[in-house]
Amino acid sequence: MKTLASMLLVLATSFSAVAADKPMTSTYKVDPAATTVKWVGKKVTGQHDGNLSVTDGSLNFTGDLITSGEINVDMNTLTVTDIPASDENNGKLVGHLKSPDFFNVEKNPTAKLVVTGSEKTKDGLKVKGNLTFIGKTNPIEFLAKVTKTDSSVKATSDITIDRTKWDLKYGSGSFFKGLGDKAINNDFVVSVNVTAKK
Repeated sequence: MKTLASMLLVLATSFSAVAADKPMTSTYKVDPAATTVKWVGKKVTGQHDGNLSVTDGSLNFTGDLITSGEINVDMNTLTVTDIPASDENNGKLVGHLKSPDFFNVEKNPTAKLVVTGSEKTKDGLKVKGNLTFIGKTNPIEFLAKVTKTDSSVKATSDITIDRTKWDLKYGSGSFFKGLGDKAINNDFVVSVNVTAKK
């Protein structure tokens, strides 16, 4: 009996050790009110910038790694901040960006980032996923700085997107010749500051 009891104790201790070594899994819900999305697009003669709003999302962790998740953006909330709101050119630019020339918001009102995994690097987490906007999905990778506690997560990243991979070619010197100073850079940057809570 003592031998059996000893064996059971060893097994129980072993299972406990394995459970203790296994990273904890956790899910955090994105807080739209505490999350910001800023965009910057550049052209030969300057740049424009503005904001977008997140509607919802979640991030799933195993230990300190993001294993999956989703963040949804309402493209109808697109704004321009480098031109005063009272200036008629602000409304004209917003309208143009929402038109079929650019993001075709009426047809594609939502952009979505689906996270498929991440890995640690010396510069932060390298996040992998799929980005959908303008009705097309492409794989994407970017570095993120992530601070995680038991109750909340903060993640920041400057994501460079080559819009032509989503067939957004308006004003691109790669596809249209003779644009001169009207050419618009293929890359634009989206700076994301996400707050998520349990």
